[in-house]
Amino acid sequence: MADLVHGSSREPGLLTVAGQRQPVVLSFSGGKDSLLALARLAADPDWQVVRLLTTLNESYQRIAMHGVRRSLLEAQASSLGLPLDLVFLPVHGGNAEYEAALGHRLMEYRENGIHHVAFGDLFLEEVRRYRETHLAQVDMTGLFPLWGQPTDRLARRFIAEGYRAIVVCVDTTQLDPSFAGREFDDRFLADLPVTVDPCGERGEFHSFVYDGPPFIHPVMFQRGETVLRDQRFQYCELHPWPFNPPSADARSGGRLR
Repeated sequence: MADLVHGSSREPGLLTVAGQRQPVVLSFSGGKDSLLALARLAADPDWQVVRLLTTLNESYQRIAMHGVRRSLLEAQASSLGLPLDLVFLPVHGGNAEYEAALGHRLMEYRENGIHHVAFGDLFLEEVRRYRETHLAQVDMTGLFPLWGQPTDRLARRFIAEGYRAIVVCVDTTQLDPSFAGREFDDRFLADLPVTVDPCGERGEFHSFVYDGPPFIHPVMFQRGETVLRDQRFQYCELHPWPFNPPSADARSGGRLR
């Protein structure tokens, strides 16, 4: 697996952009909304995604809320061909710790001429206001390329365009735990209760995208056990697989059965 570029944002080539496109950092969870936001920005002549930014649980080295291992996140970024910056959060930290850790990284971006951070948020006004307020403190601006789009259409477009994802976390107060570990496909959407947003925007579920149009090759993994944590969240464990890019005729999916 290619080495991941992460750490200091003061690396050479940080602002290498095509034409007149402005550089933007994408807040990246590894889930479907992040990939859809990336695709939307890639199609926009005004913007160039130059880095991915992800928050990780410092002790467990996993994506916050999603529970996906750092090694799989790194494999995603490598296959997408984008440098990845990591912000580590303490296990029991609150908003103050989150804002301090993230604020330090945002200041580095700002000092290097990046003025925008993009998010895959869809319709939660309070979440957007929080992000915009936090960014304003370091004189930066948020972009929301998917904002206001019908989530049922977004979910079906994600599937129709050839993305592949697995549901890695389910909030059992909103959705049956049996949905954890399922492929995010048409059957999954058909089985969702009407009370659950098709994109899981209210935190009903979270996903990990392992293949799709922007990937150089699928991210390989082995699906493992499902585990209930905090007496609420059902997680599906994904075990990293040794890096071995498949041939073009083997691109039937990244999950090894």
